[in-house]
Amino acid sequence: MKKVLMVLTSHDKLGDTGRKTGFWLEELAAPYYAFKDAGAQIVLASPAGGQPPLDPKSNEPSSQTDATHRFEADAAAKAQLADTVRLDSVDQADFDTVFYPGGHGPLWDLAEDRHSIALIEAFLGAGKPVALVCHAPGVLRHVKAPDGRPLVEGKQVTGFTNTEEAGVGLTDIVPFLVEDELKAKGGVYSKGEDWGSYVVRDGLLITGQNPASSAAAAKLLLEQLG
Repeated sequence: MKKVLMVLTSHDKLGDTGRKTGFWLEELAAPYYAFKDAGAQIVLASPAGGQPPLDPKSNEPSSQTDATHRFEADAAAKAQLADTVRLDSVDQADFDTVFYPGGHGPLWDLAEDRHSIALIEAFLGAGKPVALVCHAPGVLRHVKAPDGRPLVEGKQVTGFTNTEEAGVGLTDIVPFLVEDELKAKGGVYSKGEDWGSYVVRDGLLITGQNPASSAAAAKLLLEQLG
């Protein structure tokens, strides 16, 4: 049985707007069931542990999918979500892979979290694949390759586009733009159509562009795990 770690944000404030943010439900639910239906064991983690904040917009009718409806009706899954383990207690040696759902929250906490940075470096150093979708590729901004250079330098990557960020009206609210940051770190950034599924794999690193890419990213990760 494969063991999959899923890392969620603990950050719930959308800058100084007074609005709430957090993780994006589809980006948890679709991969969660891809892994579960494949027979994997799933552990959910977050910097603060316990219940991570849900971006309320991700639970509006226009954002719901079959996977989010399934999650909302799944008492065991919701109980697991309410009791995430603390990220600083996690050891990559206990898992086969790690998946980072997005939402805007990770740009504030996971992108700067030393435990998250070290964890990603440890997974890759152990030859284990890492997948991140939507805003979550932004958490790679401080992750280093073994030679000390930015991990994404020279690597094929994707993530939430500048035009998608403009589309949700948060360009001036987020601490950085995922597309710009990946390019600034030397990533070979590419993208598909806004809001369409687009996933890129470069060696052990899998990145997805947006919520619609989360299922495809999980499928690619499972294929890589064999």
